[in-house]
Amino acid sequence: MNKRTKNRKKNITFATAIWNGNLNGNFLGVSNSRMKHYWKLSFLIYIGCALATSASASPAAATNGGPVATMQTNRTFTPLVHTLQTIVNDDWMMPAVLVMGSDDYVTLSFDYFSHEYHRLCCHLTHCDADGRPSELNESEFMDGFNDRPIDYYLNSLNTTFLYTHYAVDFPNDNVEMKVSGNYRVLVYDDDQNASPEALAYKGHPVLAEAWFKVVEPLVNVRAEVSSNTDIDTHVAHQQVTFAIDHADYTIERPDREVKVLVCQNNRPDVAVTGIQPTYIRPGLLEYVHNRYLIFPGNNEFRRFEVINMHYGSQNVDKIDFYEPYYHAVLMSDAERRAYSFDADHNGRFLVRYNLAEDNDTEADYFFAHFTLEVPHPRSNGEMYVTGYFSDYNLTPDYRMTYNAATSAYECAVLLKMGAYDYQYVFVEDNKSATKPFDGSFYETENEYTIYVWHRPFGSRYDQLIAVERISFSQE
Repeated sequence: MNKRTKNRKKNITFATAIWNGNLNGNFLGVSNSRMKHYWKLSFLIYIGCALATSASASPAAATNGGPVATMQTNRTFTPLVHTLQTIVNDDWMMPAVLVMGSDDYVTLSFDYFSHEYHRLCCHLTHCDADGRPSELNESEFMDGFNDRPIDYYLNSLNTTFLYTHYAVDFPNDNVEMKVSGNYRVLVYDDDQNASPEALAYKGHPVLAEAWFKVVEPLVNVRAEVSSNTDIDTHVAHQQVTFAIDHADYTIERPDREVKVLVCQNNRPDVAVTGIQPTYIRPGLLEYVHNRYLIFPGNNEFRRFEVINMHYGSQNVDKIDFYEPYYHAVLMSDAERRAYSFDADHNGRFLVRYNLAEDNDTEADYFFAHFTLEVPHPRSNGEMYVTGYFSDYNLTPDYRMTYNAATSAYECAVLLKMGAYDYQYVFVEDNKSATKPFDGSFYETENEYTIYVWHRPFGSRYDQLIAVERISFSQE
């Protein structure tokens, strides 16, 4: 057994013990009473981090003086809730955006780690482009009844982690959205009273926060992305150019009434907002040669699959069972100094068990062990592993630590069986980047989404009037 294997095995044992909350004095050299205190303290830290990150939406990069929007991400506030997703029309590749007046629906789903029934309810709130609740009353943004319990739930079958899968669609028989914009869903436990340190709604603990959007397409957006940018040509960047055609829609003061947000691969940490049109023409707003719309090309996402616990699949070194849970040790990753093509899914993941009739309830959970080999640790910053599975939240759950014995950054993340995209992000001075370990190349097939809100003079909420997706392709 080499040094790397010994360290990995110790990390696996430690991860399992941490999850169970039953680390004993023999493992860490401390008393059991101190260990129980440590476990309780860890849970409070988890809640504290959740509260801190929920206080405001993920900040986008404000730019040249225009009205600012923010990008919201799904979040969980308890270690009992996992695999929180918002999927439109059962298409996992679609953004969480419904078209107003269509048959679109979004499914909010998650797993609660217990087989006991909990009366979990949803509270729907309409929000402005900055993520804050709008001035609209419930009767103005929705028809039906709020705070209804989730009535679809199923227990997991033959899994090492016992969980109940919850799911609810919007719109549904109880709720229908009436206006465009951002919608926040708070999931809370109606059977429990919130503790003083927990995020609460009407005295009940909030378990999760999920977001989706409703767009009323009132304008047309024409967009393109090019590697011929204003700072380099076919080297390391991509530039987005777009125009908002509102010939059949009145926008009186574009500089004050229009809010735009542009994101790359749904990452909130590199989203751009606050941009002003380069040219304002009758019925047309043009955003061209805007240096704020130049994005690093980065590199393709890395990928792995765990679709069966009895054998490894793509990028998996081995799968072991350390009672009572499974652990998947991924192939060690190395720094990339050249563009590496891969048919990735731009950060997404798909829950899948290849022998299941129902992936939602038969797919088990496992600890995925990530390793990034780096000769020396970087100072003055933190390393994270991210993707849609983390909703790009840079929280302690996804933070990596440097292991001098293996010369690598390492972490273990609890995930549900399936296919995953991921990337390594280094955060320094509140700035995040993948370039230090993945490089940045113009060839990368990134996906960009443009959101356009409008708030006419005298209006009490931000209307979402356009959403446009475009991808860079070398073809």
